[in-house]
Amino acid sequence: MDVTEIKDPRFLKSLSKEQLVQLSADIRQFLIEKLSKTGGHIGPNLGVVELTIALHKVFDSPKDKLLWDVGHQSYVHKILTGRAQAFDTLRQYKGLCGFPKRSESEHDVWETGHSSTSLSAAMGMAIARDLKGTNEYIVPIIGDGALTGGMALEALNHIGHEKKDIIVVLNDNEMSIAPNVGALHNVLGRLRTAGKYQWVKDELEMLLKKIPAVGGKLAATAERVKDSLKYLLVSGVFFEELGFTYLGPVNGHDFDDLFENLHYAKKIKGPVLLHVITKKGKGYHPAENDKIGTWHGTGPYKIETGDFLKPVDSAPSWSELISETVRKLARTDSRIVAITPAMPVGSKLEGFASEFPDRMYDVGIAEQHATTLAAGLATQGMKPFLAIYSTFLQRAYDQVVHDVCRQNLNVFFAIDRAGLVGADGETHQGVFDIAFLRHVPNLVLMMPKDENEGQHMVYTAIQYDDGPIALRFPRGNGLGVKMDEELRAIPIGTWEVLRDGRDLAILTFGTTIPMALEAAEKLAKENVSVKVVNARFLKPMDEAMLHELLESNIPLLTIEEAALQGGFGSAVLEFAHDHGYHQSVIQRMGIPDRFIEHGSVKELLQEIGLTTVHVVDRVKTMIPKKQKRA
Repeated sequence: MDVTEIKDPRFLKSLSKEQLVQLSADIRQFLIEKLSKTGGHIGPNLGVVELTIALHKVFDSPKDKLLWDVGHQSYVHKILTGRAQAFDTLRQYKGLCGFPKRSESEHDVWETGHSSTSLSAAMGMAIARDLKGTNEYIVPIIGDGALTGGMALEALNHIGHEKKDIIVVLNDNEMSIAPNVGALHNVLGRLRTAGKYQWVKDELEMLLKKIPAVGGKLAATAERVKDSLKYLLVSGVFFEELGFTYLGPVNGHDFDDLFENLHYAKKIKGPVLLHVITKKGKGYHPAENDKIGTWHGTGPYKIETGDFLKPVDSAPSWSELISETVRKLARTDSRIVAITPAMPVGSKLEGFASEFPDRMYDVGIAEQHATTLAAGLATQGMKPFLAIYSTFLQRAYDQVVHDVCRQNLNVFFAIDRAGLVGADGETHQGVFDIAFLRHVPNLVLMMPKDENEGQHMVYTAIQYDDGPIALRFPRGNGLGVKMDEELRAIPIGTWEVLRDGRDLAILTFGTTIPMALEAAEKLAKENVSVKVVNARFLKPMDEAMLHELLESNIPLLTIEEAALQGGFGSAVLEFAHDHGYHQSVIQRMGIPDRFIEHGSVKELLQEIGLTTVHVVDRVKTMIPKKQKRA
């Protein structure tokens, strides 16, 4: 069928199994074709086609609440709820969001750009349902990778204790973004091979009930036999011990199996965990055979070959540059240990892991644990290198403050995807880390102007032994600058003047430096002389240079691809206030006080007024005409 004609999921109620199988094929073909042009999370969505159809056929969305965790597996849900016509705009400016979005559809009841939140939200919805006396089903669909997050385990414990009616669907494809790790993953592995013990247990109970009663002794023995059988069939019985009725494993691509178990789950009182086995990338050979997470989320690709359509770029990616520099230094520094919370592919740590397998730890989706693990390593004289995305570092804020900075431990934070990230949108924009880090005592925070300075900053961070140090860097590729062969340490808290000027000084860093230099060049043609400073250390700042600039009494303009509230510009204003420069003219440009949605970085910068043209216009308002040089 033409999936673009789907308006809502009610049509599924009348479809036969054969029609559902055909619909599954049509949806897969639609996704393969559309995502070949827009890019997106193709692997996770090809794996949940039948499961999503079955859920919408058995339950009644939006009355029944379907919560997708992580939300990148919600594309099929979006198609079935009437949004297929918008897929040409997927993850594009003003287009369809790549994650559930409550403002986009009444069927999106919970937004999950970050993982492991659905079970807590589901518990809240179940409590509200029971207080209001309504009868809707609450159905979080959580991936096995997301289940490794500590928050998910906290929620499982609470749900099991309270015995709330919640049907947890565990979508187990043996991978999250990269191959899963950890003891819980091993538990799921045993469950996958255990078979459906619930049915056997029920049949045994029926058989025992038919035996004439011979006193309480037989009844007690029967309970022990049932319990023993449970442990025999499923090693550990992890979920049942938490208070859940465990169903599965279920073939997530078999409608008969899915319907049988979903209907059974609806009849059970208390919390249920339905363990569904799916194949990530199913139906598209390159994605189905992916073993390392390459097809988790992609850009455009050729359907016939699976080749990615990437622009030819000689410059390395920032992630690769940082991780490979650390790898190089690790050859002569045995203190270095790399840690990542489930992002070894995105952080380009495969090479490090291959060369130093005993010094590389992927802890799963567990940012809090990763951070305190690093702190523990640092107490023993090691040099932990924690590779983490800016948007995910938010989740470990308490550990950064309490466990690392308060104890002044030598942890090296590599903050990837700092700044705007584009298509992943508001849940992934790395624009808050400066504001939530710069006020924490003991922490050094820096950002390079290019990849050459970036490699020197890695060396600086490894050599730095006076406490925690953080290097933030953007998504994407470097500028292609010439790289120094010999690494050197950059003096902590020092800035550099990239262009001299007398009328105004722009203080900026990282990705906005080319913008500032271009604006200065344009202004020079109008006889406005602008100094451009690479303010590469956001904390500590170059106080000597700041005093010099403020004493010269020229206006200062700060520019940052980060949140203005509490950001770098705020730090400059605070410095001026604290040192009595009350007559100084200081203005700021950056990310306004709102969440920035998805789109290309160029489009988003235009939207928020952070371009060369905007900088030129702002400088002109700050320079009185009488100061402009003839």
